[in-house]
Amino acid sequence: MSQISYKEAGVDIDAGNSFVENIKPLVKSTVVPGVVGGIGSFAGAFEVPQGFKEPVMLAATDGVGTKLKLAIESGRHDSVGVDLVAMCVNDLICNFATPSFFLDYYATGKLDVANATAVVSGIAEGCRQAECALIGGETAEMPGMYHSDDYDLAGFAVGIAEKSQIDRTLHVSVGDVLVALPSSGIHSNGFSLARKVLFEKMGMKFDDLFEGRPLIETLLEPTRIYVKTFKALKEQIQAMAHITGGGLVENLPRVLPEGIRAVMDEKSIRVLPIFELIAQHVAREEMYRAFNMGVGMVLVVKPENVTSVLSQTDGYVIGVLEAGERAAVLKS
Repeated sequence: MSQISYKEAGVDIDAGNSFVENIKPLVKSTVVPGVVGGIGSFAGAFEVPQGFKEPVMLAATDGVGTKLKLAIESGRHDSVGVDLVAMCVNDLICNFATPSFFLDYYATGKLDVANATAVVSGIAEGCRQAECALIGGETAEMPGMYHSDDYDLAGFAVGIAEKSQIDRTLHVSVGDVLVALPSSGIHSNGFSLARKVLFEKMGMKFDDLFEGRPLIETLLEPTRIYVKTFKALKEQIQAMAHITGGGLVENLPRVLPEGIRAVMDEKSIRVLPIFELIAQHVAREEMYRAFNMGVGMVLVVKPENVTSVLSQTDGYVIGVLEAGERAAVLKS
């Protein structure tokens, strides 16, 4: 009777071991105070930071969405890992949690060691930018579940915050000012719509020049990570809203209490050229719900702190908080 190996079934254990060896130095490059042990154990360990009166652990999880499809089709795998980290840690800081560590999940039909290593190199870069440690992950080779070249990513970040600091709706009030921090591009939301417009409707190609460089470079520009800005300005800001799916109009209300609305001047928003291109075929309202429109994070700031915050960032004022039904309103 003939025998079948695991490799013949589509899973290459040796390739998996080679991948682990490749990423060991990448993981080591993300080590921060608090990491206990190293890669290779059954679980990652992190010591609870000292200095908190009522420490609370916060967790966030996310993926990269169909931006991955562009990475796979273009063969550019080294930036989506930054996106993966960004989408998680940018959420954590909105609850005033300092990111501590990160875990990743990489699933594919057939493990390509070079591609997977490139992805993890991006994850490590994202962790370095976020000043958190990559302490573990999982690589799943699942033939039959994915086409051989396809892969999917999921990320998990954990941070620590003071219990009294988590609910930012308690810290905002009428008269507070809205400061926009620019996005680096589309970030990681709205790519299903972007791909349909750019490639199906407009017939564009990856190598078409846009703003002086290949379109694919603009599309794969990594999501900006705002952790260092948060750490520097924590004492001068009342709340933060990460502008992801739903855009400004759906994410800003998440940091507002009942009886307060965010009023923004649409003309003040510095819309990026890629959104102006897509908007040729998408209604204004849909654009502001699907995309960040050039605003990656909004800070809620007391009027007396605005000058200081602006001097320490590339941010700019886009609106103010007023009394009214909780909502985010764009005035043209």
